[in-house]
This record gives sequence, C-alpha cells and structure tokens, in this order.
Amino acid sequence: MPLLRKKAAARFGSAAALAALMSVVLSGCSMDTTSPSAARKHADGKHPADFGPVDCREAKCIALTFDAGPGPNTPHLLDVLKEKKVHATFFLLGKNHVMKYPGVVKREAAEGHEVGNHTWTHKILTKQSADVARQEIEKTEVAVEKITGTRPRVMRPPQGRTNDSVSKICKELGVSQVLWSTTAKDFSTNDTALIEKRTLEQAEPDGIILLHDIYPGTVPAVSGIIDTLRERGYTFVTVPQLVAPAQLKPGAIYRP
Repeated sequence: MPLLRKKAAARFGSAAALAALMSVVLSGCSMDTTSPSAARKHADGKHPADFGPVDCREAKCIALTFDAGPGPNTPHLLDVLKEKKVHATFFLLGKNHVMKYPGVVKREAAEGHEVGNHTWTHKILTKQSADVARQEIEKTEVAVEKITGTRPRVMRPPQGRTNDSVSKICKELGVSQVLWSTTAKDFSTNDTALIEKRTLEQAEPDGIILLHDIYPGTVPAVSGIIDTLRERGYTFVTVPQLVAPAQLKPGAIYRP
C-alpha cells in the first residue's frame, strides 16, 4: 500500500469504526444534531432558503460531497460535474490544498459548487485545545474567502469527530457541521469499480455521499455513480439545497 494510502487508512479507519465512533461522540454530548428531512420539516416559513434544482421535500435528493482537496484530480472532476450538470459540495483542506490550488478553489465557487471547510491541516478537533481547533477552522475560512470572496458556511470535521467545544466554535464562526451516510472508503483502494459499487450500494434518499477527490481511483467512478443514481430517480443537490427551505444553523450537525 503506498505511503499516502497508509496514512489515510490510519487517519480515517474503517467505515464501521467511523460509524461507531460518531455514535459514541455524538451520543455523549448535548449538540444540536438533525437530519436533512427533520431540518426541512422545521424550516422557518418566513425566511426560506433557496431551493436547488428541485424541492427535496418532494423529490428524491442526494448530496455528492468531496473531502480533502483540491488536488491534481479536481479539475477533471469539475469537468465531469459540469458535463453532467451536477453541483457538489467540496470540503477543502487549507494549508497544502487551498493554498496550493487557488485557481481550482475559485473555479469550484464560480461553477456553482458549495465550497466548504475541512480544517487547515486535518487535525482531529476533539483532541485539540479550543484555541487550536478554532485556528484549524478559521484559517481555512479566511483563506477561502480571500480567493472566492465568500466564507464557507459548512464544515466537515476530520473523521466526523466533534463535541460541544467544537460545536460552540462553529457556532461562533458561523459554520454548520456536515457528516455523511455513504462512504466508499476510497482512501483504501484505487479500484474505481469497487468505489462505484460501494457508493451505489449505500446510496439512499436524503443521503450525503462522502468521497475524496485526492485519490486516483475516485474521480473515474463519479460519472458512473451519477448516471446510475439518476436512473434510480435521484436528483443531485448541494448540502444547503438538501435542507432547504431550512436555513443552515451555525454550529448544528447535519447527519442523515
């Protein structure tokens, strides 16, 4: 296994372990956690958020999200998404990604994708002091704003690990936390067919798909994932569009 993949596997672990970990972390806290459908149900009718291509209260929606980029494969991914007329949500790493590929970040925003935050250096936020956790989030917020003119409003904590302290920081910084329902564990394989198979097997209405545009096997799987899910009646939306007409709530955790 290449060194990059060994590091990734060590960081992310198995899907089962992550699911168990998120359950433990979230169940032991008083954080505001909601599903997309629950958020829509309790939306403030006086201040509705903008819908995407459909109203997800009526349509079969799913959100395609990519973590830890941008990277060398991201421009091709953007070409695929443009061709397929799909808008995705990108959770970007700051130090070695946003700063290295500012033109790609700018293109993501310009082409209508939701540009989100995945911290500065992928530190596990629940293991950091409040000051360090804040810096991990805020530095990427500032870097993206300098490139796109807009601060990210969604953040995905590394490994999905969060707690009351992280939620408090996110609330103060004006960002919502977004977890996921589907992961292909693409950090562990270059097998494009396997990545596609795992994603399709787990896909569900109101789901949030987690992929990584930094791994070579992932981007070639995206076209097939989109085509098959469309055949199954799904419409692709960004995370904010998935919860519309509800407005994203800073600090809250959105988890299908």
